[in-house]
Amino acid sequence: MEISGVVSAIVIGLVIGVLGRLVVPGRQHIGVLWTIAVGIVAALLGSAIAAGLGVADTKGPDWIEWFVQIALAAVGVAALDRARVRR
Repeated sequence: MEISGVVSAIVIGLVIGVLGRLVVPGRQHIGVLWTIAVGIVAALLGSAIAAGLGVADTKGPDWIEWFVQIALAAVGVAALDRARVRR
């Protein structure tokens, strides 16, 4: 993987993670690095799920893929927040 691929994964992960945090109500007790990590994982899993459903490559914006990625990020942020609060 080239450096441009790593940088783009971080940027996309940041965007997906922040959008996922916005969907979850209330205050989250996780940091920016955890948000990026959750976003990267959600982006990769969301892309795989969208490809499995056959909606990854459509004409125009891939709204369904974005929705799946953001939903996964929201679930990840909420789960990580609950795990960190219990400690």
